[in-house]
Amino acid sequence: MSENPKNQNGEVKQEKSDSNHGGNSSGAQETTRQDSIERIMMRKQKVYQLPRNQKLTKLSMYSSCQANECRCSGWKTPEENRHKDVEVDYCPDFAEECRNPNCKHSLETHIQHLGDITEEQMNELLGAIVDVENLYMSMLRETDTDTKKVYAYLFRLLRQCILTRTQAVIRGPLGDPPFEQPSISKAVTNFVMHKYGHLHQAELDSMTDVAKTFLHCLNHWNFEAPSARQDLVSQEDVSNYKINYTRWLVFCHVPAFCSSLRHFETSVVFGRTLLKAVYQYVYQQLLMRCKIERDRMPPEKRIMLTQLPKFLEALKQEVVNEDSPIWSPNFKPTSSLLLHKTKRQHEGSSLSGTGKKMGDAKRYKKESDCEDLSDDVVARALKRINDSNYSSRAEVVFPPNAPRDEAAKAEENRREIEFHVVGNSLTKPVTKQSMLWLLGLHSVFAHQLPGMPREYISQLVFDPKHKTLALIKEGRPIGGICFRTFVSQGFTEIVFCAVTSSEQVKGYGTHLMNHLKDYSTQRGIKHFLTYADEFAIGYFKKQGFSKDIKVARHVYAGFIKEYEGATLMHCELHPSLIYTQFSSVIRKQKEIVKELITQRQQEVQKVHPGLTCFKEGVRSIPIESIPGLREVGWRPTFRAQRTARPLEESADPDKLANSLSGVLLAVRQHTAAWPFLKPVNQAEVPDYYDHIKYPMDLKTMNERLKNKYYVTRRLFMADMARIFTNCRLYNSPETEYYRCANTLERYFQTKMKEIGLWDK
Repeated sequence: MSENPKNQNGEVKQEKSDSNHGGNSSGAQETTRQDSIERIMMRKQKVYQLPRNQKLTKLSMYSSCQANECRCSGWKTPEENRHKDVEVDYCPDFAEECRNPNCKHSLETHIQHLGDITEEQMNELLGAIVDVENLYMSMLRETDTDTKKVYAYLFRLLRQCILTRTQAVIRGPLGDPPFEQPSISKAVTNFVMHKYGHLHQAELDSMTDVAKTFLHCLNHWNFEAPSARQDLVSQEDVSNYKINYTRWLVFCHVPAFCSSLRHFETSVVFGRTLLKAVYQYVYQQLLMRCKIERDRMPPEKRIMLTQLPKFLEALKQEVVNEDSPIWSPNFKPTSSLLLHKTKRQHEGSSLSGTGKKMGDAKRYKKESDCEDLSDDVVARALKRINDSNYSSRAEVVFPPNAPRDEAAKAEENRREIEFHVVGNSLTKPVTKQSMLWLLGLHSVFAHQLPGMPREYISQLVFDPKHKTLALIKEGRPIGGICFRTFVSQGFTEIVFCAVTSSEQVKGYGTHLMNHLKDYSTQRGIKHFLTYADEFAIGYFKKQGFSKDIKVARHVYAGFIKEYEGATLMHCELHPSLIYTQFSSVIRKQKEIVKELITQRQQEVQKVHPGLTCFKEGVRSIPIESIPGLREVGWRPTFRAQRTARPLEESADPDKLANSLSGVLLAVRQHTAAWPFLKPVNQAEVPDYYDHIKYPMDLKTMNERLKNKYYVTRRLFMADMARIFTNCRLYNSPETEYYRCANTLERYFQTKMKEIGLWDK
């Protein structure tokens, strides 16, 4: 540190200290936090207004000496002027020497690389310096070791960014936001629709306001350090909370008062793991604040506080419930809620007299107006195929291939085999039976995987962080899957998978994997990763694994061990499936469909008399008048008549090129086009091309237009659509980039319509 920060920077730490007494949901604590941020902003504005010479002096204290082979990292103030403040009344002569005994170069030598810096760039660096000084004071005053380490890391990062004049980018094992899907914000929105979607519009709006208040409190909450959490019992809970606490500090808390770092909202980047860990404490504190603040608030806010306890209690049940639908990425409101919502929209349109809501209701009616089989029809078909005398199936002649795990399931139903998840532990006693099974599993893995060293197998099988799904037959293990779950990352790594050679080809391997899938989905894990050797790739493919890895590399890199000569494979799990019953359900559905087809054929299998009208001189008849056509399900289709055909491939290619050139120029000059003007820089966004396989930008389109690539308007429209699709794929809907894509797409369509090149 080249300068001892003044005491005026200490307000950041005071804000942190105040908030540690139970979150900052109270008005006084939130005011303290806001006041601290405002004081920091006022100081930055004061620094921005300094004369240029004083600004350069401030920058020199954080700039490396430019003299050859000098390692001085910042100009040192003379001893006699240490009490003076550069931001107030001190501006040394540029010829004055640095008081670092290993440097002694002039002040001008420290700033000679800043001669052509613009005022905007200078203010950006000065703002980072203010952030560094605040971080330094926070680090000095912090008593918690874990928090202090985070402050020190961010301090060094920003200090280095000032030296190199680069943007601060946080990389490492913490990963990139968002850390879990769905986010807390999305889950709370799902909860409101799931729990209160049936209410009238006014009541629903009221509960929505309560949900927004809860999310606002969570976004401004100061969580306890891991060392202060005495309620965390297991080592896994402690580890997970420590990771999430560190992420919260780095991406949410510190950037709130340190604008040089990118700031994220807690409710947007975190999911169930963090909320479940902190909910009990937040719940108690918010209820206490409700009692204290209720009488001080205006009547309209008091109503909201009255509903908050009920909301928190109901949400608590969904947070604890492992099978709660609000955490499903495929969450959709029930049909009754959708109908109720449509009814509200219809009522609103009748009252307002506008056509927009009425149009929404009509559109929903059109989408839901489809023929579906009644429950009675399906029940009759199910009863028919379950009838012991039912013998009309094709399987009587051509029996189908039985599922691979059919025999294993039958043995499990007869209790000839059992499945148990066993593992070692350092915090609680392990039963003798579990330890004997682990020893037996070690022998199975060692015998079936001769390429693996026995010491390595022992290390993982008996590691407390690993568990093994054991297949037990006649009291001894005959197979198993050793795995480790990374809850914070949302995936399970499969380490070993083997079945004793004498018990193979009986479907045990498939049934083992299905049990593990059910075990994982029940705990919210939706991804499997494993390194498979050349002999195991076929097995894993049959279990739904693929070489196409749909998990971002930063999610698993550094967490799982990579094996030389093995292939990384991935399996995505669906939370709604019960994998041990999947094949039976599919077979039952297939039988029901066949029976329904048979019944339908019997109903419509009628012979109608032939048409004789043509013999009588009739040249044509409407197709719908053919007897029996409607009975078999035919319906007339109506095609919208095109009012005009837009300009397609012109006989004059130059005319088309000129039209497209005008559109492209207008799009490039739009205020929302700045993210798409040139290709994404891989140095700035390292993982962009891992996610986006077919990049496109306006600069590339301009070059293609000059090279006469766009011989049809379809090619031009496809490239433009790819720009917006890539943006939405890589960025979340809350980002500025996502909004720019939506705005620019609408503008592009308008320009194309103006010149008659749009017919979608």
